[in-house]
Amino acid sequence: MSLKKADDGSYVTGYKWLNKDKSAFDFYLQSTGLGQRKTVRVLLPKGWKYNSKQSWPVVYAYHGGNDNYLSWTRSTDIQSLARKWGVIVVTPEGANGSYTNWYNYGKGGKPKWEDFHLQEVRQIMERNWHAGGSRAAMGISSGAQGACTYAGRAPGMFRYAACFSGVLSMSSPGIPSLLMYTNTKAGQDPYSIWGIPWINKANWDAHDPIKLLPKMRSTRLYVSAGTTGEPGPYDKPGTAPWDIGYLSERAIGPTVQAFADEARRQRVPITSHIYGPGRHSWPYWKREMHTAWPQMMSTLGAKPVK
Repeated sequence: MSLKKADDGSYVTGYKWLNKDKSAFDFYLQSTGLGQRKTVRVLLPKGWKYNSKQSWPVVYAYHGGNDNYLSWTRSTDIQSLARKWGVIVVTPEGANGSYTNWYNYGKGGKPKWEDFHLQEVRQIMERNWHAGGSRAAMGISSGAQGACTYAGRAPGMFRYAACFSGVLSMSSPGIPSLLMYTNTKAGQDPYSIWGIPWINKANWDAHDPIKLLPKMRSTRLYVSAGTTGEPGPYDKPGTAPWDIGYLSERAIGPTVQAFADEARRQRVPITSHIYGPGRHSWPYWKREMHTAWPQMMSTLGAKPVK
């Protein structure tokens, strides 16, 4: 089987089926924008065939920081959920790349995570595995920031964006420091990503979801987060109040609320679920996925399958 390349020359070095019914596989993409090979997981709908002339709606699901492409199938039931619908799900590697082409002190260059996701992975999927032009972006934490950023950075590419517990206003008080701390903790130079906040403000603004809202009018949005940093229904009893999961949601929640308020002011179509108590953790994101899913499928035009 001869597989087509992306426009920038990125190419598939191989792939592996994950189950006997061939409903899921991983492929390995030698990325020009990253300068290295990365893995992408794909979940296929019932009735999918390689030699088909049909294309399918597709959900691109992005993971959070300090995680990888396995996170969605590891931490949710997305595989069984997606099999009930005529939709392809793609969960690409995002590492700790912050879903952007790195600024690198104005020099640009690698890594180019935005190019990897929006061009390379998308083109490979559309040219080889029947991913269609009806697309959704879905993400958690930094992947949620990525999903909403991509909706604004590439107007019209996504019909739907679901963003769970992501920083959606990068200029809100304390948020630049939080992002810098998070990326320093990941062992990276945080200023290489978007630049120095108070010096390279234009580049920060160019990647700030709330400032990209005017370009999202063709995308239906779903956003959610906790706000209080207090124990919620899915948390283990006795979790310390200073747990990073509580502190994170307390910081992130107001940015999601601000984003939702501004979207409504600008008449960008949005559904929001600001739920108060709860950690920055998968049980809440799994719940939000199930809540957003029917609206996402409807917007994509995906049909239920038996």
